Amino acid sequence: MPDAAKALAIPAQFNITEHFIERPAALHPDRIAILGEQEAVSYRELAQLTLRVAVALWRDGVRPGMRVLLVLPDLAEFVAAFFGAARIGAISVPVNPFAMKDDYAHYIRDSGAEFTIVHAVAVAEFSVAAAKAGRSVESVFVGEAADTPRGWKAWREWIAEKAALPENLPSTRATDAAFFLYTSGSGGSPKAAVHRHQDMLVTSHCYAYQVLGIRANDRTYSVSKLYFAYGLGNGSYFPFSVGAATVFDPEKPRPQRAAALLAKYRPTIFFAVPTFYAALLNEGERGLAVDFSSVRLAVSAGERLPPEIFERFKSRFHLEILDGIGSTEMLHMFLSAQPGRARAGSCGVPVPGYGAKIVDESGGPVANGEIGNLLVNGQSAFSEYWGIPKLTARTKLGEWVVTGDKFYADADGYFHYCGRADDMMKVAGMWVAPTEVENALLGHPCVVEAAVVAVIEADGLTRPLAFIVVPPDVAPTPALAGGLKEFVKGRLPHYKCPAEIKFLDALPKTATGKIQRFRLRGDAPIRNVSQ
Repeated sequence: MPDAAKALAIPAQFNITEHFIERPAALHPDRIAILGEQEAVSYRELAQLTLRVAVALWRDGVRPGMRVLLVLPDLAEFVAAFFGAARIGAISVPVNPFAMKDDYAHYIRDSGAEFTIVHAVAVAEFSVAAAKAGRSVESVFVGEAADTPRGWKAWREWIAEKAALPENLPSTRATDAAFFLYTSGSGGSPKAAVHRHQDMLVTSHCYAYQVLGIRANDRTYSVSKLYFAYGLGNGSYFPFSVGAATVFDPEKPRPQRAAALLAKYRPTIFFAVPTFYAALLNEGERGLAVDFSSVRLAVSAGERLPPEIFERFKSRFHLEILDGIGSTEMLHMFLSAQPGRARAGSCGVPVPGYGAKIVDESGGPVANGEIGNLLVNGQSAFSEYWGIPKLTARTKLGEWVVTGDKFYADADGYFHYCGRADDMMKVAGMWVAPTEVENALLGHPCVVEAAVVAVIEADGLTRPLAFIVVPPDVAPTPALAGGLKEFVKGRLPHYKCPAEIKFLDALPKTATGKIQRFRLRGDAPIRNVSQ
């Protein structure tokens, strides 16, 4: 493993494919890089596949700076396509392979992609979107597609021709754009954050080495997918940076599937989001066999980890979940709990190499325990929002990035997430964090999930409104709603207690598991309502 204690030196000329794919293939070609597919993939095989993609893209006219849209599940083809494009200086743009046609139309138009690589699971939706976008985009499909659009190329034939990259291939600088990552859309339309070649090097050095202590004999398994900033590090370049193995699951996340992969491949580092940890615990309590005996580190991000989930998981599996917070804009974690020092309800302290400060509305510092706006800095910060210069200027204030999150720090310097700035509410002149009310509700045995937003009542006053998901065998009755209100009143001040409880079949979420509270403030599908 690289020496984490040494200061990170970023070379002027740097390419992520050379560092994360070609370097480990040269050092240990026969070591396994990817598990979980029909056959394990070695580093030599992964490097060869990546080179073939780079050659094919170059042969088809893709050049430095051009965008290559990737609509692929977690497979070796994703890695080869992502790093193959970066190898020739093109820009990889991975997106959700289980999205809908309107989403794809947005990605095509917004990114200005000139080339697309699409898996069979998405061909039907994507081809409709490509036609609606009104742009000519050259496309390759991976897998077996029943109705492949005319003119599309098949992956196997596309990469079949053996050739070498041109000798005069331009080298990339560390500061050149390497990939776009779209924000999750938890607050509206996804925006593309532009990341440079150096950014993966920074997050590997600061988080993977100095927090996780990742090593060559580790096996990572990330429930969060590769197209998501969190999953991209967990499942690819973190393990690749030290020659470790990663476990891929191309399917949509399910507790039963995760349990099977944990048992079969015995990963040592497990990554998920809070809602998935809750689902695993709930299914485990219903009889699903979940074996974490091989796991040395369990990591959570995406949303704040409720203390209830932290404590239940620790009690059941004897593991502390390392809660952290990162963002698409910063590429990965900037705050994280440290192994052996995790605290329920806190997402830890700044990751080495990152700065964090909490400020008031005028930009001044706040006292310990006081809620304010979180600003962060670090060398992995995005360079811009693609095509949105005004938003970039509002978000990047010199070296600091405005996260849009509300936080407070306790006397020991531990950071506590209170919610998105847009989700905070002021009740009776006091700030109320939706996560605090949600955590109180999650302590009730009849609550599987909870989300809280602000509602303005008839008298013009603001009160919390709670949306609840209950287990299948629990009836969402007015009596239960009343009981939940009384339950919260025994744990929180009266002004923080929900004025109303509504029951939903499921909370609206992004594909990465974040609750879309902006939808709850509008017209969410409601199964049953009690006053």
